[in-house]
Amino acid sequence: MVRGQPGTGKSLLGAGFLAEDPTNALYVSFEESADALRANAGSVGIDLSDVTILDLSPESDAFVGGASYDLFADDVDGVDVTESVVEAVDEHDPDRVFVDPLTHLREFAPDDYRFRTEVAGFMRYLKEHGATVLFSTQPSAAGGDDDLQFIADGALTLSRDGRRRTLAVEKFRGSDFDGGEHTLRITGDGISVYPVLVPKAHSRTFENEILPMGVEEFDELLGGGLNRGTVTIVAGPSGVGKTTTAAQFAAAAAERGERAAMYLFEEAESVLRHRTSAVGIPLPEMAAAGHLHVSEVEPLEASPDEFAATVREEVEEEGASVVVLDGISGYRLSMLGEPDRLVRELHALCRYLRNMGVTVILIDEVDSVTGDFNVTSERTSYLADNIVFLRYFEAEGEIRKAAGVLKKRAGDFERTLREFIITTDGITLGAPLTGMRGVLTGTPNYDESDL
Repeated sequence: MVRGQPGTGKSLLGAGFLAEDPTNALYVSFEESADALRANAGSVGIDLSDVTILDLSPESDAFVGGASYDLFADDVDGVDVTESVVEAVDEHDPDRVFVDPLTHLREFAPDDYRFRTEVAGFMRYLKEHGATVLFSTQPSAAGGDDDLQFIADGALTLSRDGRRRTLAVEKFRGSDFDGGEHTLRITGDGISVYPVLVPKAHSRTFENEILPMGVEEFDELLGGGLNRGTVTIVAGPSGVGKTTTAAQFAAAAAERGERAAMYLFEEAESVLRHRTSAVGIPLPEMAAAGHLHVSEVEPLEASPDEFAATVREEVEEEGASVVVLDGISGYRLSMLGEPDRLVRELHALCRYLRNMGVTVILIDEVDSVTGDFNVTSERTSYLADNIVFLRYFEAEGEIRKAAGVLKKRAGDFERTLREFIITTDGITLGAPLTGMRGVLTGTPNYDESDL
């Protein structure tokens, strides 16, 4: 049973089911003509040219002159539905049957009891002939479709909210299934479903090793680097150097011969390449060598399920061992007004990547430039094994930057602050700022004991 309001994709889903084995498929249509069905399916890459279509739609010749259905009756003025279906089944012996929509027949039944009884017999007849049957339903003001679930071994619900379509499995006899709403996408290449990511279903063994960033002073700050298979949040205000820091780590992975993937939610790939090239990080060369993949993501178009599928493909098929998400604020937009989903979706994605031994860098922009020290902008700090923060501060009339490590679960780290500098030669860190106090507030004071 495939249920849903008009425009959710029920007919196309059924058409796709038949197109998988078109020579043994039967489409029983009560609404659209055969020509219209083939044209509509063809527009999204589903070929129904070899599928047998039993056209019982109102536009057929059976309705000329006011003729009408009398459900499953032997003596009718218009079309004998039973006879038509039986003839088609006997002639073609289909393995797959799609009835679209079954609820269209309700208005021709004398009462609900007769409708349910005859429909149950109809489905039993098709199953006894070895057919796997898919039927669509469409609730209306005249009647719902809850009473049809009893004849179905499985039930799917399709929904649409603006540009987002979803599919939910409500029932599937004899088997387990993934609950919840899964993203469904209809494109010119057909129908794709992106299941909700279940982290515990994915894992692989990997070596617990420390990965250097490639900047000696930064590696000292990090206690040698980041552990493989951990999640790191790089937090700080706008323009402080978060993306450049993440790009440096991705570049270090590429230089080791590993593959890194950067997903940009907030800026264009061309801008990133220009900015990193200006500071000595050659992302284009690394991408050309196959060690780096950079991709722009439009969060208003891609759902969290779709993005997770993209990341899985990069990890499982391309072998990416480092993944950078830039940034959390842009990823939040993919929730489309459901901010509470942010932590849940990030949790699932990061847990999956950890299980696969992938090192993750999350870029998080905090609002405050100076003043109160905010670690992250969202309730995401618990996701992080490591937290690196970048901070502006003012000293001797200059706006300067500082870097520090707030947290590292897998090992020790340097607990001092260092001045953070980006030049045409890349990232450098100065000596520990031991002679200053109040750097995190943005207005440090010199410690007189060090003067």
